[in-house]
Amino acid sequence: MSDALKGHVLVVDDDPALLKVLGALLTQAGLTPHPASSAKDALALLARRPIDVVLSDVRMPGMSGMELLAEVGRGWPDVPVLLMTAHGTVPLAVEAMKAGAADFVLKPFDREELLFTLKKALLQASNPPEPARAEGKALDGLLMGQSRAMTEVKALLVKAAQGTATVLLRGESGTGKELAARALHENSPRRAGPFVKLHCAALPDTLLESELFGYEKGAFTGAATRKPGRVELAHGGTLFLDEIGDVSPAVQVKLLRVLQEREFERLGGTQTVKVDVRFVAATHQALEDGVRRGTFREDLFYRLNVVPLWLPTLRERPEDIALLARHFLDVHARTNGRPPFSLSDDGLRALQAQPWPGNVRQLQNFLERLVVLSDGPVLTGADVARELSRQPGIAPPPVAAPLPPSPSDSVTLESRRKDVEKEALVDALKRAGDNRTLAARLLGVSRRTLYNKLEEHGLS
Repeated sequence: MSDALKGHVLVVDDDPALLKVLGALLTQAGLTPHPASSAKDALALLARRPIDVVLSDVRMPGMSGMELLAEVGRGWPDVPVLLMTAHGTVPLAVEAMKAGAADFVLKPFDREELLFTLKKALLQASNPPEPARAEGKALDGLLMGQSRAMTEVKALLVKAAQGTATVLLRGESGTGKELAARALHENSPRRAGPFVKLHCAALPDTLLESELFGYEKGAFTGAATRKPGRVELAHGGTLFLDEIGDVSPAVQVKLLRVLQEREFERLGGTQTVKVDVRFVAATHQALEDGVRRGTFREDLFYRLNVVPLWLPTLRERPEDIALLARHFLDVHARTNGRPPFSLSDDGLRALQAQPWPGNVRQLQNFLERLVVLSDGPVLTGADVARELSRQPGIAPPPVAAPLPPSPSDSVTLESRRKDVEKEALVDALKRAGDNRTLAARLLGVSRRTLYNKLEEHGLS
């Protein structure tokens, strides 16, 4: 493993000897291990400190690795989980991947393969996909809305779901493309099959190819056993390829073959594998521009663009903000242990006045911040304006124009921005009880951005 690794790895196993061995191995590779002898201890540690990857045994007394996977997915959806399993439980590990695990490692593990698997997970953790944190299936959650734009989108989704044609979901970041892909799957005849997703922008070519197609034992250094890829895991179900516009021309060629022939070879293998998979892709990029520049294959574009479906921005459907706000306030009040919240008329007008460049995802994160930081139970325009002023990158609603500064006023825009940003960071950490994962969610930023900002302001 030539590349130095960095990151915090939560290692969960009831065998103290294995915890010690893994701790030494990870430390030698440049990683910071955090041992936990049970899933319960692991969840407590996750709540206290930032973790980049969870590496857990499958079979443990009390809460199993599969149950831990589900708990991490609910509370820390951007933290990938790797499962360790013995050779006899490989089918269980494959099921875990279909349930959301990032990957699995076989015991007794090979050092190079373990580090290779960790490297993939760390890369995915540093480039998290668009979250789909909404309750319910099908067309609820982020696709909630009664505007004409959303009504048309949902009607098209239901129609497209009945077929097998490839669907290309397009729209800005935060519009709910992953949830739309899930809606297609849940409303299709394939709903009983797996829904497998892959964030294409998170991985470089070499790792992306192995994630897509899998590999045979000995295909490269660290390939200690045969591993199925995401295409193979999605057999009988749906494969969602997020940010397809970031795939390199070399991988595009292999994707084109799978889309045309429904067959491929694993890395290092000669046997052709045939699959029955429904492909759904998503991008926020203008793929037509990539075709003109020669960075995206024209034939692949047409293969993907069989059923194009555009997700509208939130600024195109401001009439949906009231419905979305009520939904997210209810959800976040329950998940954060707060009493019910409601929104006053001026509070709603303040939300509707915002452009929300991050779309529904940004609105959702902002409303969770309001729930956690406000006294309630009625959120007013003043509450909205207060939190908007504390959150970097969002302008508060317009207020009466202040008096012009005197010539002696030396306060610059940059210094004012830094002051407000630092205040928001300190306030979020205080409200979150120094839980940095929760603080990042309150601020509507990734954990990595939060750490960078804390270091920039001398708060780390």
